[in-house]
Amino acid sequence: MIGILVGYEELFISLTPVTLLVCSGLILRVEGRESNSLLPLLIPFLIGMFAEILGVNYGYFFGEYVYGINLGPKVLGVPWMIGVNWAILTYCSANISRRFTTNLFLSSIIAAALMVSFDLLIEIVAPRFGFWEFKDGIIPIQNYVSWFCFGLVANLLFQKASPRGNSVLALNIFIAFSLFFLVFVFF
Repeated sequence: MIGILVGYEELFISLTPVTLLVCSGLILRVEGRESNSLLPLLIPFLIGMFAEILGVNYGYFFGEYVYGINLGPKVLGVPWMIGVNWAILTYCSANISRRFTTNLFLSSIIAAALMVSFDLLIEIVAPRFGFWEFKDGIIPIQNYVSWFCFGLVANLLFQKASPRGNSVLALNIFIAFSLFFLVFVFF
């Protein structure tokens, strides 16, 4: 955040894939102590990639949008890091929501709502950082509805496959990501 604010935006934004890989590595390291954490994280990765590939190529779900260059290499128009991002956000939202309830469905609803609230922040900043851009700069309401629906499914399946997680790590990552984007909503 500081690097961007002091004038090195291009350099630090281009390192976004590194940040996502470091966060996913932290999650795998912490979760790997107690269980096989890779398989549950593959669920939201694959759901996210599937939805995004259909979205980018056919305009389904999220509206018409294209990815920029700052999220790294792409498969069928979607950066691999978007799948990683889906996995990280699902992990974080799931483990935060489980602090409030043990009911799988209610926890998944809360988690999906957290994911949509994060998307509200990131959508404002994404075009500036070359992450993605919607046609005519207009984000359709279907984007947020789809985020909620896919987030709900990802969370239901993830939480079923991974009944425990580190809520402290999840909360810290979610707050750090949210604060980062919140700062750039205003600066």
